[in-house]
Amino acid sequence: MAALDQIDRWDVPTVAAGVIGPDGLLTGRGPTDRTFPLASVSKVLAAIAVHVAVEEGTVGLDDDVTGAGGPEGATVRHLLAHASGLPPDGDRTPLGPPERKRIYSNVGFEVLGDHVAGRTGLAMDDYVRAALVEPLGLGATSIEGSPAHGYASSVDDLAALLVALHGGRLLAASSIEAMTTPAFPELAGVLPGYGAQDPNPWGLGVEVRGTKDPHWTAPTNSPRTWGHFGRAGTFLWWDPAVERGLVALTDREFGPWAIEAWPQLAAEVLAEHA
Repeated sequence: MAALDQIDRWDVPTVAAGVIGPDGLLTGRGPTDRTFPLASVSKVLAAIAVHVAVEEGTVGLDDDVTGAGGPEGATVRHLLAHASGLPPDGDRTPLGPPERKRIYSNVGFEVLGDHVAGRTGLAMDDYVRAALVEPLGLGATSIEGSPAHGYASSVDDLAALLVALHGGRLLAASSIEAMTTPAFPELAGVLPGYGAQDPNPWGLGVEVRGTKDPHWTAPTNSPRTWGHFGRAGTFLWWDPAVERGLVALTDREFGPWAIEAWPQLAAEVLAEHA
């Protein structure tokens, strides 16, 4: 039985999944061309677009973001790494100063979108479309609403995004390294759905696995694995140690079923494809 066959046993109405290598989709199952809401996997697309803006010179990682509603002393780097002190949701009143604790923050990505808009002259949605969707021809990807959780895409489009990223079509290797290396690596915090983690490593826009336990990837994923999962029952990860990625998109909200199923799938994919 192929690793992806196990998604047929998931208790979800619809699921599509794909295993990705440097050159593209290695194997897929389910409607890989279907558009699903990404929820917080949206942050991966938003973060890549921010790094494009950094390379263009319109945004800097150390830009002060108070003008966009960020806390005093917070920068783009802090927002991307969930280290700004902003709360998870709600208003923009900080819960503490930057670099004190890893507080996963949708609000932070919305401040980030406002900052990018102010620097580029384009609404964040328009900038993400111009930076990613249009040049890559991502026809199943919708960029509408909050950069924290508002986008939608397909397995095929996310596979194309990962291939373009690692093929140097979107970002320089140094930018990918910055995005996927833990920032403020000593910070502790709560990984949503999985509880307190100390440390709780995060890159500049994506989660880094590190030694987190429990976790939504497999114990056999390397500590360098980066990606994101979303409340919509979606996830994307890339493990640079084996140059393999996995995307799964569903229409069932994240919950205990995912906590059980996702690491099992990751382990079987790595055993089969790594």
